[in-house]
Amino acid sequence: MSLIQNALLAVLPPNRKQTPSGWSSFNAPCCHNRGHSRDDRKRGGIMLTGDSFSYHCFNCGFKAGWSPGKLLSQNTRKLFGWLGISATDIQKLALEALREKEDQPTVKKQFNFELVEKTMPEGAETLFQWAMDSERIDDQELREKLFDSIQYIVNRGFDPYDKRLFWSPAPGYADRVLIAFYQTGLLVGYTGRKITEGKPKYLTDAQPGYVFNIDAQTADRKYVIVVEGQFDALAVDGVAIMSNEPNEVQVARINSLGREVIVVPDRDLPGSKLLKVAIDNNWSASLPPWGNDIKDVADAARIYGNLYTLTTILHYKEHNQIKIQLMKKKLENG
Repeated sequence: MSLIQNALLAVLPPNRKQTPSGWSSFNAPCCHNRGHSRDDRKRGGIMLTGDSFSYHCFNCGFKAGWSPGKLLSQNTRKLFGWLGISATDIQKLALEALREKEDQPTVKKQFNFELVEKTMPEGAETLFQWAMDSERIDDQELREKLFDSIQYIVNRGFDPYDKRLFWSPAPGYADRVLIAFYQTGLLVGYTGRKITEGKPKYLTDAQPGYVFNIDAQTADRKYVIVVEGQFDALAVDGVAIMSNEPNEVQVARINSLGREVIVVPDRDLPGSKLLKVAIDNNWSASLPPWGNDIKDVADAARIYGNLYTLTTILHYKEHNQIKIQLMKKKLENG
């Protein structure tokens, strides 16, 4: 029997009843403390299971409990106080619960990082391949869309020779720049970014748990920079989670790289969610003092250049959790 169970049993009323289902019932101490009438019909119940216990009031509905590996909840602390345990002793029991939690063996969850091979839209080739042989496109309108796609990439400050950038003449894709998703050299998906007005802005084929640009994170790197969008990742050769809240497989995939993680969120309210992820996972974060008109890393790279953008990210990185909380509040408050 645990120390916490022993402390509980020592203060339970001696005239409690045992029910056939295993509950020990007594006058509930919670009712009158929660604004209800005092219980005199033994509607408070305790159930012991191994080293754990559960409490339920069948009058006011109050619940509490504890099991090894868990901390003392606020309700459990209240129950102990109502039963007559002093605040000092409750604090000692809380520390005991913390010690037991830390003594619990850690089970490391296993994740499958393998993804299946995918194909690009029909006729997709790199922008460079198309630019070198654009004459094979007989349709003048399609050829103009190809040139518009190349110009879009150049205007945004990216390299049209990048082997991750594609174009396809297929219906629905000719006015999009395609970004290939690779993992261990295998094509595992893509996204098509529309270069003209209209929706949907992106057409994406992505597998759950994929982290964009993961292949570029070679073993000689000291940092992995985590951003939201693919163009942000291309600008600083970081990785993109393609949202502002990574799933647990993406988090595990990033952690598996074994280096310092620096989160750089978009500079808006949704970006604060990514800073919460940084706090929850003990990652670093960076929010450089770029101009007010800059929304994300890709914008910064277009205005300042890739090298300066990367330099400022590293210069302003923070690991202090309080400072990251302040960054989060800054985004939340606009």
